[in-house]
Amino acid sequence: MKQITVYDIAQEAQVSVATVSRVLNGTAPVKASTRERVLEVINRHQFQPNALARSLIKKESGMIGMIMPDIGNPFFPEVFLGAEKEARARGYAIFLCNTMGEQEKESEYLTLLQEKRVDGIIFLGGRINQVRSKAELAREMADCAARLPVVLVNGNMPRVSLPRVMTDEAAGFRLAAQHLIGLGHREIRFIGGESSITATVQKVQALKAVMEENGLPFQPDTVLYGGFSIACGRKLMETVLAGEKRPTAVMCVNDNVAVGAVKAALEAGVHIPGELSVTGFDDTLLASSITPELTTVSQNSHALGEYAVQLLHQMIGNEKVKKLTVLEPQLICRQSTGPAAFRQK
Repeated sequence: MKQITVYDIAQEAQVSVATVSRVLNGTAPVKASTRERVLEVINRHQFQPNALARSLIKKESGMIGMIMPDIGNPFFPEVFLGAEKEARARGYAIFLCNTMGEQEKESEYLTLLQEKRVDGIIFLGGRINQVRSKAELAREMADCAARLPVVLVNGNMPRVSLPRVMTDEAAGFRLAAQHLIGLGHREIRFIGGESSITATVQKVQALKAVMEENGLPFQPDTVLYGGFSIACGRKLMETVLAGEKRPTAVMCVNDNVAVGAVKAALEAGVHIPGELSVTGFDDTLLASSITPELTTVSQNSHALGEYAVQLLHQMIGNEKVKKLTVLEPQLICRQSTGPAAFRQK
């Protein structure tokens, strides 16, 4: 069958190709009767404009690339959902790239997305979350940003100045720490994360500051690093419970770790929150799905995605944008925290 083109539509509707283009794209007003005649021909032939041809004319693909480190971590898909909703409203589709925490895959996807001629890239995690990022990775990011708009979410690269959208994670962790101290907790541990990741460092520093402000000692064993997974949370909680001095509260780097920690504590016969309070971070769906439900900190994950797309859209349109957009975190109090347990001397 012959493929119907815009020229065939124009000939049958007895109008110019430019008029058909105006009807399809809404770029200029068209007389109502003419518009109806063109639409009738388009609908009768079930005509679909060639997306590639339109992108070559407009010099836009209608595609946004989104690079994230771990699709299995519930926080990142929730950011994606916010971004996808905003992208669809603005006429974009999203090309999602999962790096599985590998820097080589980040590099591969940066190259691939440029080859696919996406209109812009949203970048989460990985190299932009490293305390000490390699110079060559920064150069690679800068080279990419010289060719197309790039927005960073919850991260930064000191050698590259790019627009950023972030939640104040340190402020959020302060809220959780103050909540626990307000409940009478004096023996608090931090578990999870990695000392090479900026988000972990920010949380540890926030806890240290709140404890010192309240006259509480921050010891070397206050922090127990180990990762970001549920399995990690389980293992670290087992280590905490096996220690000589059991804390009354455990603060986890994210909800994944908190879920694992809660499961390990309950399996060991520890009552939550009667004997031990536990907090998470991110307010993913996991937080309200476990029993007891987690007290956690919301990063406004959907809003992070929405703002990132809005910012990228402005950059694609060559508009001037803010270099930094900061969202305020929110403490979500649920069942996993309560007053500190009384301890016999």
